[in-house]
Amino acid sequence: MRRMKRLRLPCCIMLLALAALLSPTASRTATSSPMPTRSTLQMGPVRAPELEGGAEWFNTPGPLSLAALRGKVVLLDFWSYCCINCLHVIPDLKALEAKYPEELVVIGVHSAKFTNEKDANSIRQAIARYDIQHPVVNDANFAIWNAYGARAWPTLALITPDGYVASRYAGEGHREDLDRDIAALIAEAKRKGTLKPGRLETALELSGETDRPLRFPGKIYADAASRRLFIADTNHHRIVIASFDGVTLDTIGSGAAGARNGPYDFAEFRYPQGMAVDGDFLYVADTGNHLIRRVNLKTKEVETVAGTGKNERGNQMGPGTSIGLSSPWDLAIHERTLFIAMAGAHQIWQYNLDTGTVGWYAGAGGEGRRDGAPDVALFAQPSGLATDGKRLYVADSEISAIRAIDLANGQVTTLAGGDLFDFGDANGKGENARFQHPLGVAVAERRLYVADTYNHKIRVIDLRTRFVSNLIGSGKPGLQNDMPALFYEPGGLSYADGKLFVADTNNHVARVVEFEPTRVSVLLIDKLAAPTPVKRKADALPNEEQVGVPAQRLTPGAGEIILDVKLPPGFKYAPGAEQRYFVSVEAGTEGFTVPAKAMAVTGEKLRFPVTIPYAVTANGMGAFDVVVSVTYCKEGNAGFCAVTTYRFHVPFIGRAKGGLKRLTLQKQIPAPTQPIP
Repeated sequence: MRRMKRLRLPCCIMLLALAALLSPTASRTATSSPMPTRSTLQMGPVRAPELEGGAEWFNTPGPLSLAALRGKVVLLDFWSYCCINCLHVIPDLKALEAKYPEELVVIGVHSAKFTNEKDANSIRQAIARYDIQHPVVNDANFAIWNAYGARAWPTLALITPDGYVASRYAGEGHREDLDRDIAALIAEAKRKGTLKPGRLETALELSGETDRPLRFPGKIYADAASRRLFIADTNHHRIVIASFDGVTLDTIGSGAAGARNGPYDFAEFRYPQGMAVDGDFLYVADTGNHLIRRVNLKTKEVETVAGTGKNERGNQMGPGTSIGLSSPWDLAIHERTLFIAMAGAHQIWQYNLDTGTVGWYAGAGGEGRRDGAPDVALFAQPSGLATDGKRLYVADSEISAIRAIDLANGQVTTLAGGDLFDFGDANGKGENARFQHPLGVAVAERRLYVADTYNHKIRVIDLRTRFVSNLIGSGKPGLQNDMPALFYEPGGLSYADGKLFVADTNNHVARVVEFEPTRVSVLLIDKLAAPTPVKRKADALPNEEQVGVPAQRLTPGAGEIILDVKLPPGFKYAPGAEQRYFVSVEAGTEGFTVPAKAMAVTGEKLRFPVTIPYAVTANGMGAFDVVVSVTYCKEGNAGFCAVTTYRFHVPFIGRAKGGLKRLTLQKQIPAPTQPIP
């Protein structure tokens, strides 16, 4: 059994002894490592192989070559869009691209594991879904993968401005290492006079436009008791509430990516996925933030109940907001336990609805298929959950199998499907059946419905016989209601009122499946529109001033921000007016957290300076904004009042040497010449 504390196993660092299933020329000698690894070539300069053999290029006017990129640092990211650890690397790449916009070129080399992932349109959808703006090449035949000797998803290869391989990393968690290496390569190229800075011309893919009412909805939850649908409008970073017949009831979240708690229109999510209802509370797997959020459906407030905001793994059990999570993807409730499909850790976790504690439930932490006791069993990126009260059913996506956990004793079994490289599209009993990266399950009347995502189908398993059969879908992607109905990578299912509700992810719609006879329709949600770019309440006030702050080195651990805004001489805080500040963490930032109660503070008695606590990790990197709005009046003349808003933008990196534990953000407000209207 793998020890639980060695859990930085890259999701897709897999044994490639079976790689012949993927490519006739792929290496058969690869091994896997339980930790992210680095390989720096020590045998002397090795010329980087050219980027030849790609089937298509994306986000660029045409194919790229290393020869044409001489003078720039090039970072190759070997990835597959199924792989959770590949997705964890994307924020690192965005942060590095933002830091070195003219010296660094990132190229995604998409070397697909699954058959569906080799399709150009599917890759195009993934690029849009994950907002990837650097060039990507479809390495469908593993030509570039083999040329660079890649052994794992993800693998990162760094190339010097002179065109030589400098270093190679496997797995996630290398942002700080890459940043150090890139800075050294840039400095060396400057010294040699070989650096050629300049931005690369791009031609971004337009798939998945942002003005759709729903954008890449990942999950759907039907609450039979209230006849309400909760739809994870994943790429709009919000939750949509609708009636079963398509009337919009409410939306939760401003539409901006972030982690703010508060009222519906103020709160933020980041790529939310699975949900579950417990009375007046909706629980949300806030996947991109590595959090579990709780929505009070009566008071219309959002709070964080589990997770620190950092991508962490382990087998700890403790108070919810003290324990780090790793890409929670789906939720299911049994009695007073909220089960969590912890995709990034290849485990199932549990959250106690009464005590607020969270921790491990099943899965040894390695990636694979192994049945047995909870501490022996292996999962591989579990992404869908459902329960009938006796068993917890798991869509175990990377092994393309459906698992079951006995809720009485925790024993894990395989209900149907294959293994890491045993995927396909075949009906049959139990292990003779084949799926392709299933992401969702729903149970009803001794049947388990499966969102067979990469086969673009809805399948059904007879829970008495374990026989798998097709329900709907031809196996081809598309949007069609007439039989045979077509889906496009459906990601979520929920059963209620004798109907099956489907999150048809790449079609950007919710679908409804009715039975006897079987009929499929698109759920038309009345008066639902895409969120407009929302200006936060502080932003809407006049006289905002952007305050740029130099990049800061912050000492890992706990620290303080001293926010000090000084009133003009002869002015006082406006009686009865609310003063406010909030902290907003920029997309792609990792390793920086602020306690929920300090993220946004408003009050008539709020006075400055204030102290805002934070925590930063050793490999933290990114940026955050501190926005403060002050309303003040001239002493002795209450009719002469003004509002000033400052936005402090703070880029940072976690550094033990020379770092700060206290950061002061200070501004003197000049005396206004005119009152507010």
